[in-house]
Amino acid sequence: LSYFRSKARPARMSKQFVIQARTAGSDGQRVPLGSRSEIIESLARCNTMAEIEGGDELWGPGIRIELPPNKDPVPQMLLIIVEEEIAWLPIVRLAKQFDWSVMDIETGRELKP
Repeated sequence: LSYFRSKARPARMSKQFVIQARTAGSDGQRVPLGSRSEIIESLARCNTMAEIEGGDELWGPGIRIELPPNKDPVPQMLLIIVEEEIAWLPIVRLAKQFDWSVMDIETGRELKP
């Protein structure tokens, strides 16, 4: 039993992440991710979409992405892992495809896909 107690536990990954653009504007602030309609259309092609027309929650394989209400263009989004076993591959693919920064809310660390 003491063997298991002495083993260091790996850091727990947060289930929530902030998605932002990697690109910064001339003022040093990150540029918007895009217009709401562009984001919704692009993510729909990646099997990530709202359950209801015009919804702010987009569901994909193992993930949920929350768009900020009434924001257009969209400055950032919240990504929630709902099924960890299948979530990481879509997260990495989306981050690469759309050049997103994905930051762990709990630790402040940026995931580098």
